[in-house]
Amino acid sequence: MARAIWTGSVAFGLVNVPVAMYAATEDKTIHYNQFQAGTSDRIRYKRVNERTGREVKPEDIVRGHEVAKGDYVLVTDEELEAVEPGRSRTIEITDFVELAEIDPIYFQRTYYLGPQGDGAAARAYALLHRAMADTGKAGIATFVFHGKQYLVTLRASSDVLALQTMYFADEVRDPREVIDNLPAAEKLVPRELTIAKQLVDSMSTKWNPDEYRDSYRERVEDLIARKQRGEEVVTEGPPTEGAEVTDLMDALRRSAEEIRGRRQRPSSAKGTGSKAERKSGATGQASGDSGKGTSSRGRRRRAS
Repeated sequence: MARAIWTGSVAFGLVNVPVAMYAATEDKTIHYNQFQAGTSDRIRYKRVNERTGREVKPEDIVRGHEVAKGDYVLVTDEELEAVEPGRSRTIEITDFVELAEIDPIYFQRTYYLGPQGDGAAARAYALLHRAMADTGKAGIATFVFHGKQYLVTLRASSDVLALQTMYFADEVRDPREVIDNLPAAEKLVPRELTIAKQLVDSMSTKWNPDEYRDSYRERVEDLIARKQRGEEVVTEGPPTEGAEVTDLMDALRRSAEEIRGRRQRPSSAKGTGSKAERKSGATGQASGDSGKGTSSRGRRRRAS
């Protein structure tokens, strides 16, 4: 069983629910160490004084925050600890909001909250979970974890309470301040919009995360396994892209026709693959024929 990374309680009103927190996700990115080419010598990094070039001991290093170009305010660990918020023992829900009202852009990382304690604690946990599941509400709280204060959301996820750390409002950028060519009031051709909606409908399916995989990581793992076995690895050229279609109406029309045609064709005698897999295959081909930018989902499927 996984080890709890935090224990405490969730409070809503006068009810306290003892919980333990566990990581809900894991990073499967393939990591590397660095070596000098042609040798088995590892590359190591040192902290050096940029003026003298001499190595500096960790205890002689302080933090500096740049307040103006080249102007820093230095702070010590002791000074930071003096203003650091105390460790949270309780996640106190201050508000309940409609989960659907929260823009996913605010979400950071997800953790599971499991029940702790005796039967009474488990009952309180089940009660909170069921109440949020039935109402579609999410609890909002602040929570100090690893020396940082987070805004968090608590929600009912299948049979477990999930906690999601969030960005504060001033940490989310206004897209109008980042992108200078957003379409303000673009006049759309009704026929184009109709076909675009039909295309979206034809490519719609139920969300199933198991249908998507990290094909790049799989290829890297295969590359490492083959090299470990001593096989000679031949470098392949980059995959070819479909022909780009510059006319928007033509791209929409061809995409819709391609998907309709593939759905009308009878399946093969063997009937291999699930309905979702056959649909995804058609979608991937159609998006490839319709040119770049028509469907990112189609490109993922084709790369797989």
